[in-house]
Amino acid sequence: MNTQNLSLYITAEHECGYYEDRLTSNLIPDPQVEMTRNLYNLLLSKGFRRSGSFVYRPHCKSCDACVPCRINVNDFKPGRNLRRCLKKNTDLTTRIVKAGFKEEYFSLYRDYLNARHEDGSMADPTQEDFTSFLLNDWETTVFIESRLNDQLLCVAVVDFLPVGPSAVYTFFDPQHHKRSLGSFAILQQIWLSRLYELPHLYLGYWIDGHPKMDYKRNFSGLETYHNSSWQAFESK
Repeated sequence: MNTQNLSLYITAEHECGYYEDRLTSNLIPDPQVEMTRNLYNLLLSKGFRRSGSFVYRPHCKSCDACVPCRINVNDFKPGRNLRRCLKKNTDLTTRIVKAGFKEEYFSLYRDYLNARHEDGSMADPTQEDFTSFLLNDWETTVFIESRLNDQLLCVAVVDFLPVGPSAVYTFFDPQHHKRSLGSFAILQQIWLSRLYELPHLYLGYWIDGHPKMDYKRNFSGLETYHNSSWQAFESK
């Protein structure tokens, strides 16, 4: 199946997660069509993303701020800040493991959300929140865990696909924020892309001027999706 043969639908408007004064809606694939690894891989290359098993692309009536973005890993060169980030974390051990629920992961996830989103809807997550948000049924997901000796500091949730890895979410020990573990996780995924000779790392969406997205400027080789094609990143 290709996207030309796939029916797409627009969801009802709901509260925007980035701007309190805006409503958002999403473009979604036909719910009657079974989502598979191959279909998800195709949709990812067209700017879609997932939350749990829900695959979507923002499609708002009066706003086009959310722009799909990815890193062309062959064009990426770490700048001074990212080289410093790597140096800070040379004492960590990183490995790729099968995605799944563990109390150790959930405890770190809960601590991260309660520190970063204490007043938001994601605070005080349950085990079901963890699995329904981070995992899916398509066997695409791995966890990249980073440890200081035996202490778990960071988990990057990554969908590993033929078009390239997709950075689903990263959570880390909030007491180690000076390590810039979110950026470190992206650097690990760029390394993974190069190791497996995959051309791109998908980073979800870029929102120009939004503080939660500004870190993506640090990564060279960034591309954004406009008019059904990927183009070199240009900030407004």
